Amino acid sequence: MPRYLPEPAYRHGSPALTAVLLINLGTPAAPNTQAVRAYLKEFLSDPRVVEIPRPIWWLILNGIILNIRPRRSAEKYASVWTPEGSPLKIHVERQAKLLRGFLGQAGQRVLVDYAMRYGEPSIPATLSRLKAEGCSRILLLPLYPQYAASTTATALDAAGAWLKRVRNQPEIRTVRSFADHPGYIAALAASVREHWTSHRRPDSSYRLLMSFHGLPRYTLDKGDPYHCECQKTGRMLAEALGLGPEQYQICFQSRFGRAQWLQPYTAPTLQSLAAQGVRRIDAICPGFPADCLETLEEIAIEGKCEFLRAGGKEFFYLPCLNERDDWIHALADIVAQHLQGWPTQVSPDTASLELSALRAKALGASS
Repeated sequence: MPRYLPEPAYRHGSPALTAVLLINLGTPAAPNTQAVRAYLKEFLSDPRVVEIPRPIWWLILNGIILNIRPRRSAEKYASVWTPEGSPLKIHVERQAKLLRGFLGQAGQRVLVDYAMRYGEPSIPATLSRLKAEGCSRILLLPLYPQYAASTTATALDAAGAWLKRVRNQPEIRTVRSFADHPGYIAALAASVREHWTSHRRPDSSYRLLMSFHGLPRYTLDKGDPYHCECQKTGRMLAEALGLGPEQYQICFQSRFGRAQWLQPYTAPTLQSLAAQGVRRIDAICPGFPADCLETLEEIAIEGKCEFLRAGGKEFFYLPCLNERDDWIHALADIVAQHLQGWPTQVSPDTASLELSALRAKALGASS
């Protein structure tokens, strides 16, 4: 394999373009065993995700997990799959389009695209395409509100690996996290208030359950700030809603394996709350800006069953921020903060025409 990727023809005097790349975790190409196995192999082979010594983990992954888990996971993916495809991919693609339009209307000459850390579209392929379109400045925005080495850092690792193979590198900036961004917190709070308007403000026998994706406990012990940033997001959301400590619960889902993970765990928490006489749960997932398997199946379906089976009376799942206007505005604010100093401002009409022309050119080249 050549050391460097092929370079697009260099043209003196070409305008330097700016791009924003939204990055999310990824999704299988289809809800079947074969596609899920390929996705899980890429995901679980990442040493940032599983920090077990490689020889031992290789045997466990290839000898046990990839022979058992893909079929079970495929059934879960099938339960949330839509005619358009994977919910996560659909939402992230729409977020990129809406953000692109919002920035264009604001007079920003900025291309916006998306990529997945695992699966397609990949980070290297998308970065190569942006570079071919003339982007010499790229802002990487991992869509993980709370920083973790196994999410944000591994996304930036993939971008760094691509940079190693690029002769004429673009300028790169990164967004580390936005766990306490005012617009992000405000959008979360607004979604809860809208739910309360439709389903009445609950009484004392109520909890707002904030379920974040779990990580092994050792990540906290080794210095990963994820747990602390989740606590901060939860506390700020509760304060924005005027909730006391007895009215909300932060917990962690998606435990895998036998090791101790961040606690309290979501499923046992739901059972315990029902046993304590809590009649209603409103569940929200503030660590996921887009709905996916972990929110739609694990919380909206399995979580509801856990709570009702344990004696609870009402369970409501609040969708992720997805394409909400206030969330896209918050995303644009985050982008604007990190684009400072890069010359992107043009008239709205000019920006709209340039973006349309560049997109049409890119689509034509790929057809």
